[in-house]
Formats: sequence, C-alpha cells, structure tokens
Amino acid sequence: MAGETTQYTYGTPVVAGIAHGEVAWVQRPQTPAEYAPAIEESEREAEYQRFEAATEEVSKRLMERAQNMVGSASDVLFMTSQMVVDKSWRQEAKKHITGEGTPAVQATVRATEKFVELFKQAGGLMAERVTDLKDIRDRVIAQLQGEPEPGIPTLEKAVILFADDLAPADTAGLDPTKVLAIATILGGPTSHTSIIARQLGIPCIVAARELGSIEGGTGVLLDGGTGRIELNPDEDIAKAAVEADAKRREAAKSWVGPGKTKDGEEIPLLANVQDGKGAQKASQSQAEGIGLFRTELCFLGVSQEPSVEEQVQVYRPVLDAFAGRKVVVRTLDAGSDKPVDWASVPDEENPALGVRGLRTSGIAPNQLPNQLDAIASANEGSEADVWVMAPMVSTVAEARWFAQLARERGLVAGIMVEVPSAAILAPLFLPEVDFVSIGTNDLTQYTMAADRMNPNLATYTDPWQPAVLALISYTAKTGKTQGKPVGVCGEAAADPLLACVLHGMGVTSLSMAASAIGAVGAQLSSVTGEQCRQAAEQVLKADSADAARYAARKVLEA
Repeated sequence: MAGETTQYTYGTPVVAGIAHGEVAWVQRPQTPAEYAPAIEESEREAEYQRFEAATEEVSKRLMERAQNMVGSASDVLFMTSQMVVDKSWRQEAKKHITGEGTPAVQATVRATEKFVELFKQAGGLMAERVTDLKDIRDRVIAQLQGEPEPGIPTLEKAVILFADDLAPADTAGLDPTKVLAIATILGGPTSHTSIIARQLGIPCIVAARELGSIEGGTGVLLDGGTGRIELNPDEDIAKAAVEADAKRREAAKSWVGPGKTKDGEEIPLLANVQDGKGAQKASQSQAEGIGLFRTELCFLGVSQEPSVEEQVQVYRPVLDAFAGRKVVVRTLDAGSDKPVDWASVPDEENPALGVRGLRTSGIAPNQLPNQLDAIASANEGSEADVWVMAPMVSTVAEARWFAQLARERGLVAGIMVEVPSAAILAPLFLPEVDFVSIGTNDLTQYTMAADRMNPNLATYTDPWQPAVLALISYTAKTGKTQGKPVGVCGEAAADPLLACVLHGMGVTSLSMAASAIGAVGAQLSSVTGEQCRQAAEQVLKADSADAARYAARKVLEA
C-alpha cells in the first residue's frame, strides 16, 4: 500500500503461481485443561467406550474423504485415518481412562503427548508425523465435546493461507476458489502440504521461517515460483503480476496436448495414479498414459497379503482406463512411511534406510512373485501397454533378478532410480532392464542425506539441488547412449520449469499428478528443444538450487 515500507520474506518454492490478497492464519484449537476430576470407577468403562466411539467416527470421516480424493491426497488421508484407530495409541488412552479415572478428553491429550515425544525421538519420517498426531488429537477431542472439526477456518472471502504446518485433512479439504495460495513455516518440497497443493494447483511456499512475523489481514504478493512473499505491495504492480499469471494458468487449462516443445520435439506427459477411480479421472485429462501406478492401496490397512485374484480386481480397472496406452506399474513400495504389517520390520530405527521397496522380499518372499502373477493376469486380454518396475533397487544383482521374474511373465521390466548407486552405476544397471524411471523424491533424499519429510531440511530436499540434477543428467545420457527409456515420476516432473530442464537432459517421459499436466505441457510448448538443452547445460554449472532455478529462467524465459 502507498506510503508503507516494502518488505520481503522467503521460503522454498514448491508450486508456481502468483497470488495477491490478505493473510489468514490457520489456528489450531486450545489444548483442554490438563487437570480434571477423576471419574468414578463404575463409569470408567463407559467413558472409554465413548473415547473409542469418537476415534471410530473420526477415522470413518477421514476414510470417506480419502475415498473421494485421488492420488497423494487420498494416500495421506488414508494413513491418517489409520493413525486414529492405532491400537497402541488407543491402549495408552485406555490405561489413563480405566486405570486412573482420567476423563476421555484429558486421556486423549496425555496419550498423544506420549507418542509425540516418541515420534520426535525417532526422528525422520516419524517426527514429521507429529503434526498428524496433534491433528487427530484435536479432531477426537472435538468429537468428544460435540464441537465442529478443527482446521481451516470458514472463509468468507478468498485469502492467502498461512500456517505453521497443515495436517493432511486440512490440505485435502482445501477449496481452491477460497485459498489463493499457501505458505507454511514448516514443511518441505515433498511434504503432504506441497504434494496436495500441487495436485490442486494452488501456489505454495514452504519452510518460510520468518512467516510468523506477518500478521493476519496483511496484504501480500506471493510468488510460488520464486519463493518470495512481498508485504504491502504496490496495488497496481501486484494486479499486473496476478493478471500475467492468470494468462499463464489459462494457457495451462486450454492446453490439450500431446506433450511437445514449440518446435515439435515430443515428450510424453503421463499421470501418477493409485487406483481405478484415479485412472478413470486421469484418462479424461491430457495424460498420454500412466507413468506411475502405485499399487500400495491394495496392501495398506490389511492384516494379510491379498490374493492374486483380489489384486487382479484392483489392477484391471486401471489398465482398462488406458487401453491402447502405456501403463507403468510399480510393485509394492512398502516400508518407511508406508508400513505393511506382514511385509515391514516394526520399530526400525531408521526406516527410510531400512527394509522397504524391493527389500521386503526378504520378509515376504512370496509377495513379489504373487504380485507379478497378478499384474500378468490382469494384463491378459487387456489392451494396455503394460510395463512393470521395482522400487528401491540398489544393486545390479537386484535389477537382474527382478527383470528375470518380470520377463518370465511376459512383462516389460524396469526399475526405479531412487538410490544414488543406481544412478552412479547407470551404465551397469541399464543393460539389465528395459527402462528406468527416476523417483526424484527419494533420489533427492538419499543424495543429500536429508529426510524428505523433515521440515527443517527443506533446502536440502529441493530437487533443484545441483548434485541431484547431475545424477539425473548422467542417467538420462546413459539411457540415450544405450537406447533405453529414462522417465521421471517424482514430484520434480510437475514443476513446469524443471520439466523443460529434464527434457533438455534427455529424459524421455514425465509422469505427475494429472492436474499438473496442463501447466507442464503449456510450458514445454512455449520453448524450443534447443532452449531446453541450453537450460540443462547452464543448470549443471550452478552451485545451488536457487542458482539453478535462476539459470533455467534466464534461458527459458528469454
């Protein structure tokens, strides 16, 4: 506003877009009083039943939301719904209620406090879930007290939403017509806030450490492409910036495909899906195929391995939705943040570096052959072009073994490049398989030795980090030399600017949330293949993520 000092604050950019409006803070409810009179022993069992009913109701509502969402939004809501009815958490609450006479509300608080401390001590992915724990605590307490669910406030006008962090249920329920943009103090490029904001197309900045100094009601101009938040901007300049961004978004909406550069170089744009419902929705978008079919939904939340026939019933609708087009199926990526009871090591000290992905074959040796049988069976009579890939492959021997299993069943065999060893030894890995797909989320995590879910490490888990880009470039060049497809299916593929750089490096396909395809396609169609290669060349000279972004913009926006 005129006469006011212009100030800036910065965070990590995760979803491009420009928004101008007033700040509205997400406020979490106050924690109830710690002390409350003990209840009579004769009433304690009924009080626990009241607590249990509240958890069941909250879990049910979250599950219903998960079923009405697709992609990553559904994943995080499903996991949160399971946390609400976790046996250990409920047992801790029961101890306080039936053993000590603590009222259900206070018992909920105390049980949560114990697990918050345990999760913080565990660090890594467990520490990231502290936000989720506090969220389910608040929802259960609200249910017990007969109050509305906590979370995003009722918005009478469109705002720019600020928060310490957003719980999965908050982000999954965002209304893009009321939330112009999001900025959080915590979070990282691959946190649930970032992933869902990208899926909804809402400009987003995370890890903005100085955000807390900005009061609600302050006018700001937020640029999700650069990570800059300008306080009290000039109204005319802000309006012009928003209008220019609106034209860019309109171009993304009107883009119809297929994926190619301004001068006709093709780059297939594929969709990430998790089930038949998501595949059906993606088939109505500009997606040219499926680059990542996550099969975890079939395995999460069940006490034993689903049968081959049960799996076929899940896989076949996905293949049918993309008849005549490529469908890349990823085998079970269990472990770490996606524990499966019968295929995970409980209480691993460092699960991200533990038994996950292909490594679970040591615990459940029949699971992978059974799943490949199910994929092959689902493919019988299907018109889809089915490829299959294994996650968390670390050695050449693993790649060779998986490829043999897949080919025995008539499937095109590939692996995920997520572990740096697979990128560094790409010349040895690629001859063993038919294709590779780079999972940039985990590749970044392992390359930078930074937990991608740790909100304090957002700078390190940025896919624009030069070391990560160097590994991607090397893998893509190796693939070109050997005539093998090299795709990218991590969150990096959904960044329109980075997508151009990846094409310039030689990546042969990009897979992302279907909602992101229009923006990526529109950006690619505005530049030439030579510009993409020049941008890739300049980016590889950068010494920081910010410098890499700047170098790419300088070439691609010239």
